[in-house]
Amino acid sequence: MSDQPSAAEEIMDGVYRALRAHGYADVTMQDIADECSKSKSLLHYHYDTKEDLLVAFLDYVITDSEARVRAHADDPPAERLAGFVGWFVFEADAADREAFHIALLELRTQGPFNERIREQLVRSDRLLRGTVADILESGIEAGVFREVDVSETAALIVATLDGARTRQITLTGGADGTDAGSEGDAETGGSTDGLPEPTYTRLVAEATLRRIVEPLLAEGVDPPSLADGIAAMTRDDETE
Repeated sequence: MSDQPSAAEEIMDGVYRALRAHGYADVTMQDIADECSKSKSLLHYHYDTKEDLLVAFLDYVITDSEARVRAHADDPPAERLAGFVGWFVFEADAADREAFHIALLELRTQGPFNERIREQLVRSDRLLRGTVADILESGIEAGVFREVDVSETAALIVATLDGARTRQITLTGGADGTDAGSEGDAETGGSTDGLPEPTYTRLVAEATLRRIVEPLLAEGVDPPSLADGIAAMTRDDETE
């Protein structure tokens, strides 16, 4: 089999780069064509409108996320949960990733008004909550987690992490994750000891493991490592 990306994959990569550069509201079919080295007429041959293409892109992104989840299905439950939590962490140098998620956030605001986009958003939400619920159920069966309300706990974890991501990309001063106008040394991201401050998503991820996940663990089970969880998801990114 060829390792060369298909035309459809090239177009989706172009959408990704165009959204990162221009955002949802301003991106045009020509911007996408420029990013994927395809003609605008070719894009319109496959997708009648920008909306058609962006809905297809949401489907592509969610399908990729489903593949990521399957790739870790056999990992130990606590490690899987740490990986899920780490998936939401934006480090200080993740400017491109933040720009992309800002564009996705713009797309999400269309959900109440656009049924096709809303269908994809519902699918994404079910994937996130379903993934955590599956991890918890597997962990309870394996004796790693104590008995809990799986659906309620999954909803809490997803809402906490998604809320942290939304806050970081909308209310903080750029990719360093520090509040605009916050006190501290600007050259070190607000730190006074020469080290950059943790991003907001990292702080919330650490708190999620400490305050939500660790109390779920059965007696004698070691707490999972956020660093290992982040590293696992980073490896996934590097092999795509």
